[in-house]
Amino acid sequence: MKSRFIVLMVLIFVAALFTGCATTGDLEKLSMQVKDASMKADQASMKADQAAKDAAAAKASAAASQADCAKATGACNAAAAKAEQSAAQAAASAKLAEDNAKKSEAVFMKSMKK
Repeated sequence: MKSRFIVLMVLIFVAALFTGCATTGDLEKLSMQVKDASMKADQASMKADQAAKDAAAAKASAAASQADCAKATGACNAAAAKAEQSAAQAAASAKLAEDNAKKSEAVFMKSMKK
């Protein structure tokens, strides 16, 4: 009875051992899945690197644009100040010309009276 039990247990163990083993086909499928996952991970890594490079280029471009804008703003402010100064000088010159015209007219009128 014990020997039959032991033989039966050995047969069940061997049967379980064979059903639990992976075949060559299973190993090849698993290897292909691992390779596919590895390729997808590499592609994702390459895309992430490219995106990081594009982001850095965009950031540098934005910084350059901001610097150009700051320069243009400074030039615009300087031009506005110069225009205000020119307008003030023009107003002063116009007033001086008007005063001279009045004086000339007064001198002319005075000479006409004589």
